[in-house]
Amino acid sequence: MKRVVIIAAPLLALAACATEQPAAAPRPSSPAASIAPSPGGSGSAPVAVPAAPEPVADGPCPYLTSSVVAEANGQHVTKVRTSADKPQPACFFYRPDGSVQLTVRIYVGEAAVAKALVDEAAPIATSSPASSPSGWKGGSLSGDGKAVYAVAKAGTAVVVTSNQEQTIKARRITETVIKNLKL
Repeated sequence: MKRVVIIAAPLLALAACATEQPAAAPRPSSPAASIAPSPGGSGSAPVAVPAAPEPVADGPCPYLTSSVVAEANGQHVTKVRTSADKPQPACFFYRPDGSVQLTVRIYVGEAAVAKALVDEAAPIATSSPASSPSGWKGGSLSGDGKAVYAVAKAGTAVVVTSNQEQTIKARRITETVIKNLKL
């Protein structure tokens, strides 16, 4: 009888550890979920996305006119401001009540950063695929009183955010910006 208890005790302890193991399994995935995955795939380090641009100077926007924005977005533009970003500033177009109606952000640099910036603006998991103009890839989404159209090609990203929920408006602005800048 003593032999059975001696043999059974380690087996019970082992069985207890085995049943606790699945409960502990989700823990390793929690830290990974909080770190932004790299667009390059698994095993790559996370990509740092530049901070959102802030308006610092009065316009005009060097690559997009107020009249094009007013026509595409369907609202009168009363003011334009630009960021200090280089080579192209972000442009902020305001409506008569003083709120921003449309923002255009351009990033030129590393391809992984451009792709991560697009995924941050229009996450792949929750947005519709965007592929216009030809050769550009990203996402579009709408809701909460806004629309986003974000695409990247090589090391360049263009992100347009509109206060209108129709993504077609943001897409048209994106296509115009890419055409005007010959990107």
